[in-house]
Amino acid sequence: MTAETPPEMPSPIFVISDSTGDTAAATVRAALAQFQSFLVHVSTYSHVTDKRRIEALIRLAAKERAMVVFTLVNPDFRDHLRERCSAHDVPCIDLIGPLLLKLEGHLGGDPAAGVPGRRTLLNDEYFRRIEAVEFTVKHDDGAEPRHLHKSDVVLVGVSRTSKTPLSTYLAQKGLKVANIPLVLGIEPPPEVYEIDQERIFGLTIEPETLHAIRMARIRNLGLTANSNYGSIEHIYMELDYAHEVFRSNPSWPVIDVTRRAIEETAAVILKILDERQRSPNRQSTLRG
Repeated sequence: MTAETPPEMPSPIFVISDSTGDTAAATVRAALAQFQSFLVHVSTYSHVTDKRRIEALIRLAAKERAMVVFTLVNPDFRDHLRERCSAHDVPCIDLIGPLLLKLEGHLGGDPAAGVPGRRTLLNDEYFRRIEAVEFTVKHDDGAEPRHLHKSDVVLVGVSRTSKTPLSTYLAQKGLKVANIPLVLGIEPPPEVYEIDQERIFGLTIEPETLHAIRMARIRNLGLTANSNYGSIEHIYMELDYAHEVFRSNPSWPVIDVTRRAIEETAAVILKILDERQRSPNRQSTLRG
């Protein structure tokens, strides 16, 4: 084609999808980029979940001599569209059907769900988890207590009771988590008592285990070992204070993390949350 020769205008391409059709249309345009001598009009028909609409679109495609590219996850609709294309002599390409069939075999034979728009649902879940992780990072170690009311879970405990890794793990499940350190002789921030108390969980640990963890941290950081942080006597005092706080707030479940992996502690929390959510008489519990 010379500079003076206008590009050819072939018949259009119909993209038919039971979801938005964005992915199929983008795939078609990516393929068309390999044919720069042609200008092709691509029409996208989204949310097609009715056989009568399929029939109408195939009739229109036949009238305009269009090629049909489709992504329909329902196998019955795919078969119907192919049959109508054959009846009207319309060329068609199934972008997703062969992939779904291959995946069924690869994944042990379980059939695809056949639910239109599942990608959008997955994206919603993905972004919900991203939001939870971002919230959790911003509210680690007592930061921004004014936002505690936005938390799904609040973890309370002395230093090195796995609050941060547990918060991160729960955030990966889509929960917004804040954690509050208990410091000997210092009251927790007042916002702790202004939210639903059934979101709050206390964490405790055996003194000797906590002492070993803190001493290892002191060595790793190159700090002096004679500080209160690594003193077993001070650790006993800290844990006594923590349990005093827990006894004053009986609606807070207290979990001993001494011999529990992060996943095990998270499972306990998730189970309690689920049981409370299922309780028919559940009400938000506020202190005071």
